Amino acid sequence: MKAVILIVLIIFSSLSSGKKFRWCTLSDLEQRKCAELAKALTAVLPLATATSFARISCIRAHNTYDCIDKIRANKADAVSLDAGDVYSAVKLYGLAVVAKEIYDQGNCVFAVAVAKRGTLAIQRLQGVRSCHNGARWTAGWNLPFGFLLARNDLSWDEAQPLSQAISEYFNASCIPGVGVAAPRLCALCQGQKSYVRDKNHFCETSSNEPFYDSEGAFRCLKEGVADVAFLDHLRILSATESEEQEYELLCPDGSTAELSEYSTCNLGKGPGRGIVTRNNFLRITNKFLSMIQRLFGRKGKERARFELFTSAPFGGKNLLFRDATQHLQLLEEQLEIAYVLGLDYVALLKGLGHEGSSLENSVVRWCCISDAELHKCEEWALSIKSDPLVCVQATSMTKCIEMIKSSEADAVTLDATHVYIAGRCGLVPVAAECYGGDCAQAAEIMEKTGKLIHVRHEAYQNYFWKGCMPGADGNMCKVCIGDSEVEGARVSSRCAAGHNEHYYGNMGALRCLVGNPSGRSFGDVAFLEHSNLLQNIEDLDSSGWAKGYSALDFELLCPDGTRAEVTEWPGCHLGPVPPSTVMTRPVTVTKISDFLMQSQESLGSKLDSEFQLFQSWRFGGSDLLFKDATQYLVPASHLSYQEILGDSFIQLAESVFNCTPAGILDFCKQDICASSSN
Repeated sequence: MKAVILIVLIIFSSLSSGKKFRWCTLSDLEQRKCAELAKALTAVLPLATATSFARISCIRAHNTYDCIDKIRANKADAVSLDAGDVYSAVKLYGLAVVAKEIYDQGNCVFAVAVAKRGTLAIQRLQGVRSCHNGARWTAGWNLPFGFLLARNDLSWDEAQPLSQAISEYFNASCIPGVGVAAPRLCALCQGQKSYVRDKNHFCETSSNEPFYDSEGAFRCLKEGVADVAFLDHLRILSATESEEQEYELLCPDGSTAELSEYSTCNLGKGPGRGIVTRNNFLRITNKFLSMIQRLFGRKGKERARFELFTSAPFGGKNLLFRDATQHLQLLEEQLEIAYVLGLDYVALLKGLGHEGSSLENSVVRWCCISDAELHKCEEWALSIKSDPLVCVQATSMTKCIEMIKSSEADAVTLDATHVYIAGRCGLVPVAAECYGGDCAQAAEIMEKTGKLIHVRHEAYQNYFWKGCMPGADGNMCKVCIGDSEVEGARVSSRCAAGHNEHYYGNMGALRCLVGNPSGRSFGDVAFLEHSNLLQNIEDLDSSGWAKGYSALDFELLCPDGTRAEVTEWPGCHLGPVPPSTVMTRPVTVTKISDFLMQSQESLGSKLDSEFQLFQSWRFGGSDLLFKDATQYLVPASHLSYQEILGDSFIQLAESVFNCTPAGILDFCKQDICASSSN
């Protein structure tokens, strides 16, 4: 007991004399639990007197945004909020996150759609009645609508508010906190209506709205008011036997599943609740939370007196904190919000317009990896008659993946290896390049096998004397030459994984084979794709790189030890190559797909177009933005990246990356809900 008293004394010495720590509450039941917490603290403080109650005060608010306002105005100090509101509190109102609730499976929650057995499928939600745990909340808004937008089930013209598109999608809804702009989204709510502010609880984010939070959304479904409820999996963890028999989950593939199967039948995974405070109160709030958790948490020394994460004694659920909380993870330092809530989640919120309308929402930002690609992209932007195109530049495909994941860019065309990396990082396919044959059926026959993958640097370092493998290091950069035409660029562009390295890509590997214009810095063998090989050999001459070469000057090395003419690649190759694929974030799939199809229709390979999407010679390079051999872009948003690459390639890629870890995959693991440890 002495140790506990010492801890309390040290922590409260951080508070100014007589200063109350003020917790913001959202209902009378929360107010009651908060008051009991104050009494419990009084009981364990030394020399307990009536004045000890003043050390914690419970501030009643109308709703979550009233709490945010009170904390900003120094009328309250802290509150626990859904991750969607945490983002708004930080980005729009200048508050800070001090801690996160941690559940059995980490900080993250699954968003689930629940319906009465045998009544619905995920593809048949349009026109039904819906209840949601909260507006702009993780499980009731952000993940479900991100899912529906990615599938193109929900149509949203970004010139209008997302709430308007949602109100046109459902017949009627209850989405607490949505506001007065879309009355149909409050039509099913049952909170008390009044012109008196303190008595009006209709459709607000507080327990005075019966259909508020995941408990309320499920209640809405059970009372027959709605046909489907969108909530987090923590509510169905406590489902009764009769609830399990009567209700089921709606799965993304159109099937249904038992309530207990939420980990495999859900609409996505996102961060749980967090505790916010003012920036200048972070240290005190951190110490306060540490103290009450040490005393009253699940392993608290005084939990027999008061249980911090239990609400049943007060006649409610999830009061002050979620009842499923195992402990609070205190943040020792102020982190960028993307690293608190996760990169994918923050990118999703930006895509859903959580920071209001912005230029980012109305344009497509294409990622380029060289000056030549940037030049071509800018010409593309001037030539289109669709959504505006903005060209952003990165140093490599890997950096493009980082930028797209962080919502600094929207799309890029990636080779098969980088498609695998991007898929592992949570990006999804939009369209795949088709190089010949029946492109209209190409999406149905993307059964591919493996390729020689240019990532296992250590194996090549030991096998070859030296070489040029752009993006590698050591021996495998010694033959590379960079771009000597740009002043000072040789150092920065040499061995770079982009067109600023003259030996990058299919054309670059061919240049490497013949050497630079002076005849030096050459390789003895080149590993490249067959597409456009004959054209690239012709371009050696026309581009002024190397004179006098023809297809007769080169031959293929076959797996059986024989050699063949370059035209005999169908019978002499190291394996088929999966197609290059345009990748983006899930929520922007439809926007990027529509943009590409419109561009292709007007700028594809039409001879009368001044700008052609699949030609690069005008810009001093080859395979810029897309492969020059591309005949057509095939819509691929209905496919996973695994389906595009094929089982054989996936197995090969996994074996390579297991042996040779890539930094980009470590970057992607920073996403709190993608990490297996969570």
